[in-house]
Amino acid sequence: MTSPLLNSVVDLLRDLIAVNTTNPPRDAQRAGEALAIARATLDECGFACELMDFGEGCLALLAMRGTPRVLFNNHLDTVPVGDGWSGEPFQLRVTNDQAIGLGACDVKGAAACWLAAARVSDADAAMLFTTDEEAGQSVCVRSFIKSRRDLLNAFDAAIVAEPTGCRAVAAHRGLATSSGVFLGTPGHGSSARALRDSAIHEACRWAASAIEHARGWEGESFGPLSGVRFNIGTFEGGVKANMIASEARVRFGLRPLPGQSSDELIRAFQERAPDASRVRWSTGFSGPSLPAAPSDVTQAVARARAFAERLGLAPGEPVDFWSEASLFSEAGLPSLVFGPGDIAQAHRPDEAVPLAELESAAATYARLLSS
Repeated sequence: MTSPLLNSVVDLLRDLIAVNTTNPPRDAQRAGEALAIARATLDECGFACELMDFGEGCLALLAMRGTPRVLFNNHLDTVPVGDGWSGEPFQLRVTNDQAIGLGACDVKGAAACWLAAARVSDADAAMLFTTDEEAGQSVCVRSFIKSRRDLLNAFDAAIVAEPTGCRAVAAHRGLATSSGVFLGTPGHGSSARALRDSAIHEACRWAASAIEHARGWEGESFGPLSGVRFNIGTFEGGVKANMIASEARVRFGLRPLPGQSSDELIRAFQERAPDASRVRWSTGFSGPSLPAAPSDVTQAVARARAFAERLGLAPGEPVDFWSEASLFSEAGLPSLVFGPGDIAQAHRPDEAVPLAELESAAATYARLLSS
């Protein structure tokens, strides 16, 4: 038998999943529709709501009631629909133990829990719903931090929703990407100079060196996390087999350990190029690890865990994935990641979240609002 609280969560989740907020591409109209669902509930619950438009489809909703000390953050965009779905991604399916739909786990399920919790509590609370986390530059959170610094300073901490199995995570990896264009001297593929002059061969030499550099970090660790996650995501160039390639393009990403600098690691991997004059690098997205305190990471994690303990949240181990909690941490606000679901369910067909975790998360959020 389900509880009234879980029924409320499921009803809200059904409405949220029905709105296609896949990103990319960002769609301001659909993002606005999702935020309107959240706002309708929050208006009923006595929140003062402010819709913020940061441009290029990046919309956010700030909801305030009273004078809260903790800011709760949740993104409502999802990844695009991939192959392999057994049903309609935008129609919630509920089984005996799971809720299935695009975003159910990452992280519309958490959003539904927050909204359901708001219905059963009249305590002071602050919620920031954003719509550009999955594919962008985290414009909403970064712009909110920059434009509302006075408000941010009034909070003691931030709790960011991501799938953590309802455990409070105080540390995770950073995230950074970079693109490079390698240059070559075109000509006939029969020439001996192809080994030296091909842009593709030059990119391959960099790739081999970069992979070895990544392996050199395998001895470094932070708790259960070890090494630097490194991946060459795209590798393109050339025209045909008998032509020396004049250009080759690569794009790579890396995930540093907590305490490591994303920017410094990106530069270290870029510098593995054999000839710096034959490559043009550009840096893409860069986000710090959590906590964003490289010189004081162990103490910062301890402080965040102590805060979680005061809130009565079960502690979680550091995780490999990145979240916008690190941006709040970078701004000086102690931050935790907490939400229902397993990250292994995110970004996959038939994305699901256990009903038991939705109910547990909603009950926890309601308790936090009332504490």
